[in-house]
Amino acid sequence: MTAASSARAGASAVPPVPPAARAGLGTALPVLEAYAALLAGPGVERGLIGPRETPRLWERHLLNCAGPAELLEPGTTVADVGSGAGLPGLVLAALRPDCRIVLVEPLLRRATFLSEAVETLGLASVEVRRARAEDLPGLLEVDAVVARAVAPLEKLAGWTLPLLRPGGRLLALKGDTAGAELAAARPALTRAGAVGAEVVEVGDPAALTAATVVVVVAGEPPASVRRAARRRARATGSPR
Repeated sequence: MTAASSARAGASAVPPVPPAARAGLGTALPVLEAYAALLAGPGVERGLIGPRETPRLWERHLLNCAGPAELLEPGTTVADVGSGAGLPGLVLAALRPDCRIVLVEPLLRRATFLSEAVETLGLASVEVRRARAEDLPGLLEVDAVVARAVAPLEKLAGWTLPLLRPGGRLLALKGDTAGAELAAARPALTRAGAVGAEVVEVGDPAALTAATVVVVVAGEPPASVRRAARRRARATGSPR
């Protein structure tokens, strides 16, 4: 069964869009509704999300991922690291078609789902890279990295800051403990080359898109990271 037919078969299980959120999603709404059907159909069938998550797809997942869209400048190239089922990368692609989104996911079954979803949803600005983030410095350079439920901030920064151009930003979706996690991670962020970090509240609570994001600004990466990236780029001959 293809992703499209699976989505249609599972569409009856998809909860309706909360009325409070409809207006704020604008022209992205049809794409997000189709994506919700994919998550509730083949996403559940393939174990990418649990069946108990289906009733709260909008409030807990899709709308939670919408807030960071306001932090992206026009034309930004964004890597969604540990994309999994496409959260938040596919939501951002629907909301910000002016940005290029690279979905980075190492597991084959997830990367296959992502490729099928990109085709089904008609998202021309999205690329799927089956890889680990820590293997991409020197092969991929972006303006922003987004991540949701991937790893603690200290570890996440070590993987993702080498992918950022100087001045680029890591946008890590976090929960209520974001401030405490940032405070504990600051020494590691500095060692990784960060030049600034703060907790930012994004989205609109009335539209159910509110979220907490830790924003980490990248400086020049440490010399050891730059050397490793150059070696990797020379070994593969791959463009960034």
